[in-house]
Amino acid sequence: MVSHLKITIRKFIEWAYIPFERYVPAQTFRYGMCGGANTTLDILLYFITYNFILKKKLISLIFISISPHIAAFMIVFPITFCTGFWLSKYITFTQSDLHGRIQLFRYSLTVLVCILLNYILLKFFVEYCRFYPTVSKILTTIVVVIYSYFSQKHFTFRMKKEKPHSLPCNS
Repeated sequence: MVSHLKITIRKFIEWAYIPFERYVPAQTFRYGMCGGANTTLDILLYFITYNFILKKKLISLIFISISPHIAAFMIVFPITFCTGFWLSKYITFTQSDLHGRIQLFRYSLTVLVCILLNYILLKFFVEYCRFYPTVSKILTTIVVVIYSYFSQKHFTFRMKKEKPHSLPCNS
């Protein structure tokens, strides 16, 4: 089932890539398609959770109350975290030879930094630069997506470098 899903997704992305192959590297295109799909899933699940599961109501726990928008984020985040990792590992960055547990740990770190970047950049653009929140979110998203792509490519799912063969010394 899982391998059939991987094959189906890869074939669809390869088909969609045809008009763009002269302009965009394949890996970058796969990253955009997978990231866009995961973001769409995130927004859809958030909308359903916030509006229909939580019904826009405060969640009261023993010691704390959680606003519905934060509770919806907390419910949806683990799902899209997992789908994002799976898509990155098996669709986008398939050439990495790092162990899965190392990739997962590094992916977690990258996502944590992305969350912090979102917070810091939104605060900076809205409160310091006095940009409109929507413009600030667009700028923040651009920066975070660029950071995420390069950190996943060169850190989370990087290829191990082969050690150069040393030549024997003729002394």
